[in-house]
Amino acid sequence: MDENRMIPSGRQPNRREILSRAGGGLAALALAVMEGKTEARASYSSSRPTHFTATAKNVIWVFIDGGPSHVDLFDPKPKINTLAGQPLPPSFKRPVTAMGKTAYSGLLPSKRKFKQHGQSGMWISDWLPSLAKCADHLTMLKGCWADGLNHVGSVCQMNTGSVLGGRPCLGSWAAYGLGSECDNLPAFVVLQDYPEEPPGGGRNWSTGFMPSLYQGTRFREGKSPVLHLAPGNPDPRIQKHLLDYLRQVNRQHLEKRQEDLDLQARLESYELAYRMQAAAPEAVDLAGETAATHALYGTADAKTERMGRNCLMARRLVERGVRFVQIYCGSGSKWDAHTDVEANHGRYCAESDRPVAALILDLKQRGLLDSTLVIWGGEFGRTPMSESGNGRDHNPFGFSMWMAGGGVKPGMVHGATDELGLYAIEGKAHVHDVHATILHLLGMNHIKLTYHYGGRDERLTINDGHVIEPILA
Repeated sequence: MDENRMIPSGRQPNRREILSRAGGGLAALALAVMEGKTEARASYSSSRPTHFTATAKNVIWVFIDGGPSHVDLFDPKPKINTLAGQPLPPSFKRPVTAMGKTAYSGLLPSKRKFKQHGQSGMWISDWLPSLAKCADHLTMLKGCWADGLNHVGSVCQMNTGSVLGGRPCLGSWAAYGLGSECDNLPAFVVLQDYPEEPPGGGRNWSTGFMPSLYQGTRFREGKSPVLHLAPGNPDPRIQKHLLDYLRQVNRQHLEKRQEDLDLQARLESYELAYRMQAAAPEAVDLAGETAATHALYGTADAKTERMGRNCLMARRLVERGVRFVQIYCGSGSKWDAHTDVEANHGRYCAESDRPVAALILDLKQRGLLDSTLVIWGGEFGRTPMSESGNGRDHNPFGFSMWMAGGGVKPGMVHGATDELGLYAIEGKAHVHDVHATILHLLGMNHIKLTYHYGGRDERLTINDGHVIEPILA
């Protein structure tokens, strides 16, 4: 039915007609929420008790999409340069990596210059000069390892715990276990710096077998991250009448289908959308930030503008109670340096170094770093061996990630790889261990946080995972 036509007399309008005629009328309900005139609340819109005292209330994960080279960023290996061009020594097990290869053209030397930074003496390369100034805030994990060889499965595992799709992601588990601190914004938000989605797309922030209520809400890149927030200008009295009636019809519809969790989640997401019209425009509007803040994040610099906006928005979102924010840095596997690692990493380090460091410093000066866990890492690292003469292949056998704030020990290095950076050999931390530790910092026991599905109590860490105790403050 055309939205301007009258509903014929003698019958009640259906839901499609009501929605069509309501047009931009979400604003009326949003106003009603602000005035306390509606009882509509999504089921996750209040915090839930933790298993024990949490050190982190919120998480910001800067996901380095494509696999950053730890041996060029955080884990210097002089022996790679000493043996440049030579084959992997006989003492090393030949790994099967992305292309199914067991032989490479030789070890690829790193052209980066490493220095120790801060009182901690943490090694960071010259690709990350801004982050180097934050060394004493970082907790470096150098013994990480994973199971996947290719991007789709590996990104999926780093998000969901499994290389196979269909399971809830970490952000969804956090929203399910803890609820939201904010009525008017999603508990879990996803940001991208490029339009291309990471491998696997939306399944990386999906709920799998959980109700879809807990899935991540993707805010779009650019200056309008949430579409259709601006309402039309209908008569608010008419809109309120229509939306009140729509809510009544939806409740009647749901009463007969209480077991339909997807339907319930859909209706609750509508209610959240209503409330977002009042809160989201202010939350995503960066214009109110000071010139000094914009300069810190580099939002006016064409090179850093994408990540600068996302990192600044992430800070604003956790400030307003969003539980989990995931920023895809180099979205679309931009860090996948099979050829010319110098040009590839040089570009994306330049785009992200300043904004990520700004995020840490801004959270710190606002008193938010202690309660916000910042994570930096991708799906795997890269090999010390050369691919295509000047690139590096995927390396899930040993790589680096770091955390900051949220209850981890600052200025600490945990774990190590071998003398070439190929395999984790000390303080080994599997993806399940990383997930267990993040949940622990949020006050949740990864073994007790379960969802009953298919006849068993499922959990994020599946049948494995241990908290990385040495890094806890």
